[in-house]
Amino acid sequence: MKGRIAEYELSSASCKTRISNAFSRAASTYDNHALLQRQVGEALLEKMPTNLEGATVLDLGCGTGYFSLKLKARGANVICVDLSEKMLLKATERCGHEGVVYIRADAENLPIAFHSVDFIFSSLALQWCEDLCLAFKECKRILKHDGRCYFSTLLDGTLHELKSAWETIDLNRHVNEFLKEEDLNLGLERANCKIYNLDLPVNKLWYDSSIELLKDLKGIGATHVSGKATGLTKKAMLEGLEEAYQVFRDNNGKLPATYRVCIGEIQ
Repeated sequence: MKGRIAEYELSSASCKTRISNAFSRAASTYDNHALLQRQVGEALLEKMPTNLEGATVLDLGCGTGYFSLKLKARGANVICVDLSEKMLLKATERCGHEGVVYIRADAENLPIAFHSVDFIFSSLALQWCEDLCLAFKECKRILKHDGRCYFSTLLDGTLHELKSAWETIDLNRHVNEFLKEEDLNLGLERANCKIYNLDLPVNKLWYDSSIELLKDLKGIGATHVSGKATGLTKKAMLEGLEEAYQVFRDNNGKLPATYRVCIGEIQ
């Protein structure tokens, strides 16, 4: 345990370590670039009870603890779980230790007792899982029998403009593949989850340039791309990316970044 952060072995260690390292590098910049994360997290939080007095709530993929603090303010005893130790350290600075515990662990292998959690809040974290069904099974395992899991994740079509622009540059993968809606539903079905609600909003952020978008993605640590080719992103490639992205510029002179979101309530 480091600084009162409990640490457990990560599943698929090499992949999860790379993801953890990417987010750790961004721990100091995350809050300055997390507009989408705030928008989606607030929408998810609205689904939850406003009075959580005495409830045990897991913030799964807590990041810097922005929503952990909001859950604590509603009266919850909060368990903060994240892959990144540096993110957890930021969360401790924000939330303190009274009524909050911190665990460095993996959503697919939670070191939490059976039927011990009243609610799970997980916003834009599950897309980093290798086996989403396993993560849902873990959530179901630790929830009390009348507990609820509130989650958000990203779906196929997210960042399609960026993906399309990169495809004009080379054949390498520069943007992660996001879950198809049917695969999400299959994962929930295989985990034997009861679905109360699934909303599918589309969020758009607007930028003056593609470089601003890339800076936001780097600033939040969303830089690990599964199967990405090695090598540096060269200046000429970035100039080509900016040129290719222009086909999406709107009448107000802005470039869109589209995020297809799923906000769910399950048991």
